[in-house]
Amino acid sequence: MRFLLKVNIPVESGNAAAKAGKLGATIQSILADLKPEAVYFTDDNGQRAGFIFLDMQDASQIPAIAAPWFLAFNASVEIHPVMGANESCVAWRC
Repeated sequence: MRFLLKVNIPVESGNAAAKAGKLGATIQSILADLKPEAVYFTDDNGQRAGFIFLDMQDASQIPAIAAPWFLAFNASVEIHPVMGANESCVAWRC
């Protein structure tokens, strides 16, 4: 099932990682393990934010998906199920 992983990186930890030259490399390393379908970065409430679309087969995967963000950046994480247009049309009988 497809999920949206929303990651907010606090300014302090994001800046510290950027100053250490590790922000981009750490994010790339985490994403390499997740193998997402799509990734978008922007700001959200004054913080660095990532919107990551990935496939998850079971809720037991959540700790392994969220923990790297917690450990690397003290990030807040939200996970939401999502549907594409074709999938939602079937679910909602368009």
